[in-house]
Amino acid sequence: MIDSPDFIGVINKIAKPFIWAALIAFFLNSLLKFLEKNFKLKRWVNVLIVYVFFYGIIILFLTIITPKVVDSIKNLAKEIPRYAEETRKWLYNTPAFLDEIGRFGILGDIKGYIDDFLVKLGESLTPILNKTVNQVISLTSNLVNFILGSIISVYILKDKEYFKHNFRKMTYAVFPVEKADGVLEVFQEIKGAFSNFFVGKILDSIIIGILCFIGCLIMRVRYALLISLIVGITNMIPYFGPFIGMIPAAVITLFYSPFKALWITILIFLLQQFDGLYLGPKILGIQVGLKPFWIILSILVGGGFFGVWGMLFAVPTAAVIRTLIGKYVDKQFKIKGIKMNK
Repeated sequence: MIDSPDFIGVINKIAKPFIWAALIAFFLNSLLKFLEKNFKLKRWVNVLIVYVFFYGIIILFLTIITPKVVDSIKNLAKEIPRYAEETRKWLYNTPAFLDEIGRFGILGDIKGYIDDFLVKLGESLTPILNKTVNQVISLTSNLVNFILGSIISVYILKDKEYFKHNFRKMTYAVFPVEKADGVLEVFQEIKGAFSNFFVGKILDSIIIGILCFIGCLIMRVRYALLISLIVGITNMIPYFGPFIGMIPAAVITLFYSPFKALWITILIFLLQQFDGLYLGPKILGIQVGLKPFWIILSILVGGGFFGVWGMLFAVPTAAVIRTLIGKYVDKQFKIKGIKMNK
């Protein structure tokens, strides 16, 4: 007989490929819908195109991008102590116009604080970067579940109407009609909000990452691929993402060239302005329909409770909650016969 912890472990092991399958099918469904809307091809042809594109991106990432990023992280970890020492020497060569300030002891205190900061930064960043490399390498342990999930997701996409129909039947079989309507409505809201947000935001972040990489190459910035990857990933988080990505990019560049650090900061700032004012609205449209106040609040709450993942999922979650609360309030107003101007 299987013990309870072992039983849960077995269920978890069995469920992982299907979780991967659901996630992959969820994200690829938007591309499949686009192909079916614009090209009158058979379902299996569209599915084939989707997965050729999907695996092509993965192969490109694993064979070209990942090795270079890992090498950049390793090299950066090795060079941080030298960069810190060079920065310390540069700071201790006091410019002539600061000599007067030095008489009051202020400059000495500033140097002391900076010296301690650089020592601690060098001591902390190296193990963090090494740990990051190890975690990236350890992700390969999930490769089997990912491959199985991607195979299962093919059948989910191919017969998605079948699964949707049976999900509706099961919902109405388990719940009363009114409750079933509510469950399906909630499910549809979740699907729409998360699909629109993540698919659009992924495309948006890829474009920003590519533009950042081109800009870094033009300025001949070291670790251009690593910096662009950081900027692209953090761009997934609305409002705070650009600032989160700007800090490590500037720090990495600051070690060997303060001048280029300034330029990379300006580049990322301009990219984020372009994204916020033009690219983002163009790709995402109205997006989730939340006011900036609620977006910022949801990100702060999500980040406070669940860290980075909370910040990432905060906006679509808040959009679903806002829609459901709005519908509930409208229903109550209708029942009570209340009319209010918007």
